[in-house]
Amino acid sequence: MRYLLSSFCLLFLACGSYPKKQNFQVEQDATSIFHNPYFSNATKDYVYKANIEVYDNTFSGIFIVKKLENSSHRIVFTTEMGNKIFDFSFVEGTFKVNFIIDAMDKAILINILKKDFKILVEEELSVIKSYSLENTLVHETTVDCKTYFYFKTQQLDKIVRVGHGKEKVTFLFSEISDTIANQIKILHSNIKLNINLKSIN
Repeated sequence: MRYLLSSFCLLFLACGSYPKKQNFQVEQDATSIFHNPYFSNATKDYVYKANIEVYDNTFSGIFIVKKLENSSHRIVFTTEMGNKIFDFSFVEGTFKVNFIIDAMDKAILINILKKDFKILVEEELSVIKSYSLENTLVHETTVDCKTYFYFKTQQLDKIVRVGHGKEKVTFLFSEISDTIANQIKILHSNIKLNINLKSIN
């Protein structure tokens, strides 16, 4: 029991050190729910030209996100010729692999992509604490027991997943028009996986 309590305290301190390292200032009047505006319109197909670099392989093609009813989403990645590379569904809190090519059919890779894409399409997040950094508001949340920080200036422009006080995954949103991020980058610091999306709508 003492070991478990010590481990919990170390984990808590490690996560808590990130705001201190970044010189975040605690916001007293914090919102309890943060709304991610991207991929939230069920009447629109979000279409991107994509480049995914994973380990020593590079996959290029068309990346499509479609919001279905409620909070469900379908994510499909195809070649320029229309052949599927992968096809995922997020339906009411569950995740399903509809299809994935053999070259990417690795449990660890699928799990990483699941986490990344869930963050892209997750619309409502419970805020643990809010901070300010110059002209940026930063919301701390957890998704599937992982700690994330959402950075918002005028729009949501960055999400960072933090582990043990260090940045593990960074999501960058740019060329934002209304509720559409026309340029999205997902960068991993501890594995060779980078995802680049450029809107072609």
